[in-house]
Amino acid sequence: MKAGLVALVGRPNVGKSTLLNALLGRKLAIMSDKPQTTRSVVRGVLHRPEGQAVLVDTPGLHKPRTLLGQRLNDLVRGTLGEVDLVCLLVDAVAGVGAGDRFLATEVGEVATPTICVVNKLDAAPRARMAAALQAAAALGDWAEVVPVSARTGEQLDLLVELVFAQLPEGRPLYPEGHVTDEPEQHLVAELIREKALAMVRDELPHSVAVLVDEMGPDPDREDLLVIRATLFVERASQKPIVLGRRGVGLREIGTRARAELEALLGAHVYLDLHVKVAKEWQRDPRQLARLGF
Repeated sequence: MKAGLVALVGRPNVGKSTLLNALLGRKLAIMSDKPQTTRSVVRGVLHRPEGQAVLVDTPGLHKPRTLLGQRLNDLVRGTLGEVDLVCLLVDAVAGVGAGDRFLATEVGEVATPTICVVNKLDAAPRARMAAALQAAAALGDWAEVVPVSARTGEQLDLLVELVFAQLPEGRPLYPEGHVTDEPEQHLVAELIREKALAMVRDELPHSVAVLVDEMGPDPDREDLLVIRATLFVERASQKPIVLGRRGVGLREIGTRARAELEALLGAHVYLDLHVKVAKEWQRDPRQLARLGF
């Protein structure tokens, strides 16, 4: 029986969260085309007859501009030394760049086997994929180099096979059927943030944080789950962007989030959202602590 921790690392927006969700067959990590969407380490448990792989999705390593960015980088570096295997993702469409070389150096400093996963096989022309594979292979001394498509699932069975080949022998780390150790309120907050990111587009992707203030059954209706949450922005000028004209934007965020929350939680949901300003929260240690960073 094989068992171990597998870190998914890579530049922002390379497809780590998409890969995690695809391997598990369910949504644990939020997805967005905005870089640096992931702000925490998300663990998902992959159960197979040959064993158990605990997949650890990490924030994208990047040049930090805020205290939050520095803390996210520290989180990734701390994770690298605690796992049994690293999967370094490279974007075949974007090609190998300075960010990938920086990451390869970071990964090379820990004595952990690494598989280089060249993602977006479905979107890269054959010649570009070949060039990306060659460039990725030259980045470091990898246990394997494998092209995949996290979006379509192409070659993911092969990736799983290669992952388990590298994991040590051991007893399962989690009970059978256990999927994640993420707190339910964190999953809810992240899903709301995903819908907000989709609505605000390029205006303020990194300035939005979500905190669940209350979550529990309605005292008058057993089949209704009440969730009250606050979306925080950094400046007063950003609040109307999230609210939208006459609150239309916030209502749309709530509508989209509620539909997915009901599917995730298996219950009817009453979702109450509010927007508040937490001035420059990405740079304020007290605000970061309050928001869970």
